[in-house]
Amino acid sequence: MRRIDVRLAAGLSVLALVTVGAAGCGGQKGGAATDDTASEVTCEVTKETRVGIATGNATGVYYVVGNALAGQLSGSTGGKLTGTAAETGASVQNIEQLVGGQYDVAFSLFDTAVNAVEGQGSFTAPQPVEALARIYDNYTQVVVRNDSGITSVADMRGKRISTGSPKSGTEVIANRLLEAAGLDPATDIRAQRLDLTKTVEGIKDRSVDGFFWSGGLPTGGLTDLFTTAGDSVKFVDISPLLPKMAALSPGYQEGTIGRDAYKTAADTPTIVVPNVLLVRKDLDANVACAITRTVFDKRDALAQANPAAKGISLEKARRTLPVPLHRGAEKALKDLGAN
Repeated sequence: MRRIDVRLAAGLSVLALVTVGAAGCGGQKGGAATDDTASEVTCEVTKETRVGIATGNATGVYYVVGNALAGQLSGSTGGKLTGTAAETGASVQNIEQLVGGQYDVAFSLFDTAVNAVEGQGSFTAPQPVEALARIYDNYTQVVVRNDSGITSVADMRGKRISTGSPKSGTEVIANRLLEAAGLDPATDIRAQRLDLTKTVEGIKDRSVDGFFWSGGLPTGGLTDLFTTAGDSVKFVDISPLLPKMAALSPGYQEGTIGRDAYKTAADTPTIVVPNVLLVRKDLDANVACAITRTVFDKRDALAQANPAAKGISLEKARRTLPVPLHRGAEKALKDLGAN
């Protein structure tokens, strides 16, 4: 069997392994990598191949949709292509480990992906990654305790604020929002770099005053928080910071967290960021094509795992520039009739 090294993150649960089926652990690193730039892309995977998918926090949407995608690959390829999804710290870490060969597909926020290909932000040099497609949007969800005295990002000065997992896209956005509000993330807040599970626990036990989260709607961890402690927390409207954020990246756009997402009293204006699926440039083009086709052919199945996947559409699939599309993805999207 042709294999790819998949080093599962330490926090990967037994449930995740069951969800993606008995795919097993990885083998030789880079097994799906190939120098096939001159070969025809057929989208046919002829050898048994396993891919590792880097997702995000266990209570986030990346993790849920990533596991659902892993579970759909085999049926879409006659059993030739299988996947294993792993819990990770999300965008920045995902790209680092993708380039390092620990995973073969990675979920990422668009702004972080742009930084990667341009060698900016968290990356000191351009990274050899390309996109399979733009998928659904992430909503920036800023939540605080009602008794925290926080009504804006600027009010977070001196407060205990979770900015997300280290090397996550959430952390990137959180720090940029804090700076846009005139705060220094390193000195002006009591930063808690926590994953979503620990963040929600911190809000409930009052050790955290507020937090940033970038994820699809609804995110399981926030559903739990608003269901069990909704009378003690609220969203913060960050839309006044959009002009400064949009000046940093056109990926930052206006959006709304609808009241139905978490059964809140009102809609909340916010900032949204597209998500992209990334691979290394040297990923086998037929493997890349097969994964891309599965994302769109099985969109309804992914949406059953989490409604955020309803945002996956062929109309937006190609909108990844300046992150280039992998040539395998180009073939898939052309065949599917993407604009």
